[in-house]
Amino acid sequence: MILYLLDLIGVAVFAVSGVLVAAHSGMDLLGGFALAALTAIGGGTLRDVLLNRHPIFWIRDARYLLVILIAASLTMVYVAFLPPPGYSLLIADALGLALFAISGAQIAESEAHSPLIVVLMGAMTGTAGGMLRDVMSARVPLIFQQDLYATAAVGGVVVYLILQKVGAPRTFAVCVGVAVILGLRMLAVMDGAHLPRLHALH
Repeated sequence: MILYLLDLIGVAVFAVSGVLVAAHSGMDLLGGFALAALTAIGGGTLRDVLLNRHPIFWIRDARYLLVILIAASLTMVYVAFLPPPGYSLLIADALGLALFAISGAQIAESEAHSPLIVVLMGAMTGTAGGMLRDVMSARVPLIFQQDLYATAAVGGVVVYLILQKVGAPRTFAVCVGVAVILGLRMLAVMDGAHLPRLHALH
């Protein structure tokens, strides 16, 4: 149930971020819905394909598409009358990243994959949808910018796995993992925290 709720909330939040980007890019209604859907299900679709999970999660359960439709529609109504708050896109993206990274990790974990695969699947589930959204809207993907993004997802999933390894309840591990990802992303957004830069060799 926790895994399912994380997925649904993550889908809703990423759909919101897709609409916000579409509105900023001047797309029409169809473009807004398309970008919302791509952002919301892109990472999970890639995860399911790589893990050979069929049918794909949103084909198996159409409620995911309904959540996207509702979240996107409400966001469109909002932005039609009021400008989004300054950090709304980054906050929505950070929350979607956190929820999807942990839910993706749990799905890989439930299929008895190694910890490395669990971390990779979690990070990919959290980041791929946002990357596709940014590419389709001609933006530099957040994952390629200097602030913490994929690193935050990896860190949160690692903490989640460690807590379970030492015997912590799964619900507690999930909450802490989500909090770690959110905390790292907000640290990057507010204070500009980032990994060390690569320097060209001379």
